[in-house]
Amino acid sequence: MADQQVEREVAGEQGFVDRVYQQLEKAGKAAQQLAREGHSRGRLGHEGGLVERDAMVFQAAKRIAQLDAAHEGLVFGRLDLDAEVDKEPRYVGRIGLRDDNHDSLLIDWRAPAAAVFYQATAAEPQSVIRRRVLRSEGRKVVGVEDELLDADAHATAEAAGRELPIVGEGALMAQLSRARDRSMHSIVATIQAEQDKAIRAPSKGVVTISGGPGTGKTVVALHRAAYLLYSDRRRYETGGVLVVGPSGVFMRYIERVLPSLGETAVALRSLGEVVDGVRATRHDEPAVADVKGAARMAEVMRRVARQQAPGSPSEFRVFWRDERIVLDRGRLGQIRRNLMSQGRRNKQLPRVSAALLDAMWRQVRGERGREQGREAFDDEMLGRQDFLDFALAWWPPLDAPTVLGWLRDPELLSRVSDGVLTPEEQRLLVKSWASGGDLSIEDVALLDELRYALGDVPQRADDERDDPMALIEGAVDIQELMTAADREYAPSGRAWAPPTHSIEDDGYAHVLVDEAQDLTPMQWRMVGRRGRTASWTIVGDPAQSSWPVPAESAAARAEALAGKAIHEFHLSTNYRNSAEIYAYAAAYAERVGLDADLPDAVRRTGAEPKQVAVANASELEAATREAVLEIAGQVSGTVGIVVPVARRSEVNSWLASWPELADDAPGAARAAADASVAPSGDDRVVVLTGLDTKGLEFDGIVVVRPQEIEDESATGRATLYVVLTRATQLLTTVG
Repeated sequence: MADQQVEREVAGEQGFVDRVYQQLEKAGKAAQQLAREGHSRGRLGHEGGLVERDAMVFQAAKRIAQLDAAHEGLVFGRLDLDAEVDKEPRYVGRIGLRDDNHDSLLIDWRAPAAAVFYQATAAEPQSVIRRRVLRSEGRKVVGVEDELLDADAHATAEAAGRELPIVGEGALMAQLSRARDRSMHSIVATIQAEQDKAIRAPSKGVVTISGGPGTGKTVVALHRAAYLLYSDRRRYETGGVLVVGPSGVFMRYIERVLPSLGETAVALRSLGEVVDGVRATRHDEPAVADVKGAARMAEVMRRVARQQAPGSPSEFRVFWRDERIVLDRGRLGQIRRNLMSQGRRNKQLPRVSAALLDAMWRQVRGERGREQGREAFDDEMLGRQDFLDFALAWWPPLDAPTVLGWLRDPELLSRVSDGVLTPEEQRLLVKSWASGGDLSIEDVALLDELRYALGDVPQRADDERDDPMALIEGAVDIQELMTAADREYAPSGRAWAPPTHSIEDDGYAHVLVDEAQDLTPMQWRMVGRRGRTASWTIVGDPAQSSWPVPAESAAARAEALAGKAIHEFHLSTNYRNSAEIYAYAAAYAERVGLDADLPDAVRRTGAEPKQVAVANASELEAATREAVLEIAGQVSGTVGIVVPVARRSEVNSWLASWPELADDAPGAARAAADASVAPSGDDRVVVLTGLDTKGLEFDGIVVVRPQEIEDESATGRATLYVVLTRATQLLTTVG
């Protein structure tokens, strides 16, 4: 009888869902018609028609993208309220839709009318009798989960002939038990009250979301971004929303969440991609990363940005009207200091010629030279190729990677870091940059510091391209005028393309930073420049920090957020881990002295974590293989093999040789080789380092050599704590 009742309820909801999808298709056709009409306006033959075309096509494209993104789980919630409030059920979905009579058919989850879906509780039902979550696969409703919030109102409704059966185990627990795949899913159907408060917090200032592992900080922050776009679309779409995460793996893991909520106008950037034109995917070794991330590197970058370009000329001589004019090292040094005092280096390019000519004219003392006058002097000098060549070589336009490349020279690095870095720190940096390989993630913040210290290169107008005077006085083209010395010192194989916009245009309307506890002081400076006038959402847990000097990072964060009101939210319930797994991780945190925020885990599986000990190194592969196969055989979702950095290639080769997991091995190899690539949906087993697991979750985890993960950096204990909290169902350590 119970099964028949569930089938009836599912069938009833299917009928409504079919109706919604029919309306969605109508809305899609209307948007496509709007696009066609917009294109036809462009053929009217006047400027107004073109403006109308662009506006109509833009709006149509946005609506089509929104409708396309909403198909999966379009309808997920239903509210049955007290009859005095509303006799008809309210349905909640990823977007809002109206029927042919323009009556509300589906309420957007971000709308004020939908807030009660998340905020109502049994203690404060807010006139909600029954809250229902619809579980769907594509367009098919496969189940419903009900929560009875007001038993007295339910009895009254039943007595009045209003049938409101209660079925299912509860939406939250059903969501928690689902298998993990390669992407994070939205939780709009199961948002809890404490999470909803953070999502709908005031839009101005800074919202901080803290809490231990598994409390849903990341997904709550992403839902907040979607909510802000909904509540003030003009502001946030115009200014842009920037989401910053720790790694490429993580960004690809979360990239489906916002589109699934109907939002596509958001920039998702890992810390290696924040600077336009740059994409870095590798980390430096911990000792080097600690130096590059330190706040004092800002002073080193400021100093190097003021250095004369290596290989540039130190003297210029010319004869004019019997006068011998010399710009020697001393005079040039004074000119350089005067120019630097007026602003950023590249901004001074239009002033270089005038400054040089001033110093040269002051050396003209003879009657023959003076009688010609300053204007004639300037005209003749600006017509001389040797003067133009000198000016451009002495003060070339500079980009950030070129200047960073100068620091491969130990002597130059020693000069600019005197009193700032120790000799050992200088040695680590020179070694890091000596190979001239790809930029590291830690280098990106240094590039950004240099870009702001140097300033943008002024661009020439089209009508100035044939004017030799414009090469100096009207600015320059960076590709045409890069000197041989600049190229010699530029890092080889650099992943860099000059940004297409000014540093003044880097700002966003909202900045969301996830895993904020890991940002170095230099990374806070980089991200802070993008949010000077923005509102912020900051997500983090100090106990999971990989930065060894928290006070220094906190100071940089405070500087980035200076003057903004802070709204703090704390999440206290661990929805990710089973209680057995989190008890094991929490015991480790307490044992090694981490000041960890320990949330309550709400779900039990009966499966305790396993510890496998091997007698010697030769047994390690066999023990790891057995542990992976055991977990893969018990879970339907993903399995992570977490290893020390030094063992990643070794363990990846093991995985590729295991015939039982042959179909999974290619994805594992790809993830291990490039931490910016998330494995595809069919690759169940992946190999990752401890830092790569930040923000991710797996059905099962096998941790190889946990002691080596703890020992590989100054913050290794925090990293291992993070690793132990990534599993939702099964955890095994092999060591």
